[in-house]
Amino acid sequence: MDGRTRTDRLDAAQLGVELGERATLVQFSSAFCQPCRATRRTLAEVAGMVEGVAHVEIDAEAHLTLVRALDISRTPTVLVLDACGRVVRRAVGQPRTVDVVAALGQAM
Repeated sequence: MDGRTRTDRLDAAQLGVELGERATLVQFSSAFCQPCRATRRTLAEVAGMVEGVAHVEIDAEAHLTLVRALDISRTPTVLVLDACGRVVRRAVGQPRTVDVVAALGQAM
């Protein structure tokens, strides 16, 4: 244990936007991350296809306190939150659309 507090639930105040009605896809990115761009497109596409799902992209460098609380070590990192903001899935790297849809199935 390294003494850091690990967060397993996020709210609108922490994210800076309202949570999705059914689920939220939270993407941690950095400015020069090529896979982050592809991840942004994938998550936005899925959020657009599934009603009640929001996509939030967070600049990891600008939100270091949250990055540390969530133990984010690489970008892109994607968190799938349920309607209450509980982290139900976590993935590092560029996700495939099918995997994002499957993760949403667990969240809803």
